[in-house]
Amino acid sequence: MNQIEWNDFSKVELRVGRVLSAEAFPEARKPAYKLQIDFGPEIGIRKSSAQITAHYTAHNLIGKLVVAVVNFPAKQIGPFMSECLVTGFHDADGNVTLCVPEHEVPLGTKLL
Repeated sequence: MNQIEWNDFSKVELRVGRVLSAEAFPEARKPAYKLQIDFGPEIGIRKSSAQITAHYTAHNLIGKLVVAVVNFPAKQIGPFMSECLVTGFHDADGNVTLCVPEHEVPLGTKLL
């Protein structure tokens, strides 16, 4: 494992957002959703593509708090421009489980 300095970690803007909408992304190479996520007034609404279809339906993602990196440059994914990276962990089968706050926190809160 490579060690990093605190300054390296402090550059990553991991923020809490709430999923406003989720829809299938049929053009993606692997099954995915297109998400709109509200990060509060400072950051606003960002779009993301997330390969989380094994554990989540589009319907049960609405209203869910997620943790995402908001300071990566936008990335073109097929016909979709992703503006943030939603975080998660691979389970034993390689499917992604979201990294989420255990309790309600204000939108835009930065991971410490």
